[in-house]
Amino acid sequence: MHQQQSFEFLNFTRYSTMSFVGYCKKLFLSAMASIWDLIVIGALSVIYIGESIALTFTPTFLRSQKSLRNKIILLTGGAGGVGQELTLRLARLKAKVVVWDINEKALEKVQEKCAKEGYKIYTYAVDISDRQNVYKNADLVKSEVGHVDILINNAGIVCGNTFLDIPDHMIEKTYQVNILSHYWTTKAFLSDMLKNGRGHIVTMGSLTGLLGTYKCTDYSGTKHAAMGFHESLMAELKTHGHDNINMTIVCPYFINTGMFSGCKPRNFPMLEPKDVAKRLITAVRREEVYVTMPGWARFILPMKNFIPAKLAWALSYRLIKGPQSMMGLRPFQDSSSSTVEVAAA
Repeated sequence: MHQQQSFEFLNFTRYSTMSFVGYCKKLFLSAMASIWDLIVIGALSVIYIGESIALTFTPTFLRSQKSLRNKIILLTGGAGGVGQELTLRLARLKAKVVVWDINEKALEKVQEKCAKEGYKIYTYAVDISDRQNVYKNADLVKSEVGHVDILINNAGIVCGNTFLDIPDHMIEKTYQVNILSHYWTTKAFLSDMLKNGRGHIVTMGSLTGLLGTYKCTDYSGTKHAAMGFHESLMAELKTHGHDNINMTIVCPYFINTGMFSGCKPRNFPMLEPKDVAKRLITAVRREEVYVTMPGWARFILPMKNFIPAKLAWALSYRLIKGPQSMMGLRPFQDSSSSTVEVAAA
């Protein structure tokens, strides 16, 4: 009995010692891995920050930009405002431009404008809030034009009312057009991009996706969602090694297209559609990931997370004067009677 107990004690001691050694070894390896990760991150920080600073101060004409010649570029909300400017500029760059818009008359006009300059574009009357309509027209584009290389989710609407005055159906419509449609369009074309080993998805965001403002509880909510969509999809693509599928999000200030009619910014002038279109195309050609207009907004707006909430409100109300600027915003009327496009902060 005594011998058996001694044997059991020795086995227990041996097992405990091995477990402790194994635990220490595992802990050591984990610590070394963490230290190595920190070293790698430190090195990458120096490289990437240095690269970013160098590119920031490099003149535009010296920076490399990919050609859009013969690229099939599908643009939603492409018949008016920023969308029309994008269509014309992309056509001038010899791209094969596919325009989706709900307004058939506007589609005819933009097609005529391009034809006068000698460019052919492909137009489709599409209700992007209707998932089946998106999938149906996506199949048509693939068979009639080809596989889409660049998808620009530009379409958007805003109701222009305070929260309690927004009709329920307009809340739903705003989400359907401004963010749910991104899921349908991206699902329709991403698979082919993955098969071809290349592609580019562009999201038209908004500064209201970084900072909520007056009369925009619906619109701002969709633009916050657009930012989350962009970042999450990019994380999935990179995790699975699809580095050749580029992602770009552009977040502009108020744009002077009529969509935000009645809005009167107090401190900064509205952006012009041609300038927004030009900057977006530059971002695509440079394969930039995140763009704000104006550029300094990407550094200033996140500061709201590091200051007291009361101070953030005081700055918004007294300095930026966001609510005052939006007081006169006219309510949206009928999404079927005008071109559905993005045009805002």
